[in-house]
Amino acid sequence: MKISKDPLDDEIRYAIRGYGPGEVRINETVHTASLILTRNRLQTDWYPPPVTEWEPTELDALLAYDPEILLIGTGAQLQLLGTPFLAHCLRQGVGLETMDTAAACRTFNILVGEGRRVAAGLIIE
Repeated sequence: MKISKDPLDDEIRYAIRGYGPGEVRINETVHTASLILTRNRLQTDWYPPPVTEWEPTELDALLAYDPEILLIGTGAQLQLLGTPFLAHCLRQGVGLETMDTAAACRTFNILVGEGRRVAAGLIIE
């Protein structure tokens, strides 16, 4: 799906321009592997294990970006993270939202457009 809203401004370096099965387009580059994204940082060397094998500390790589909200796009299907994950984030004053990757892409642009400090871990499969 192409996202037509253009949230890029002087403070926003990266925006999700589209997404589809197995890919996310950030600015003009198509990415086919999982990544971490903030409004001004893109980490393409994120290789998370399957979500079903995660421990709460798996979120630390994303929390290092000092977000107020952490989005986890769990791939094509929503895979909920349990209470220990939420507690891990809340202890650091960070909200946690888990959704499928398509929903996380849409939500990322909305939150960035609102000026929120958001970090997204997008699993691309």
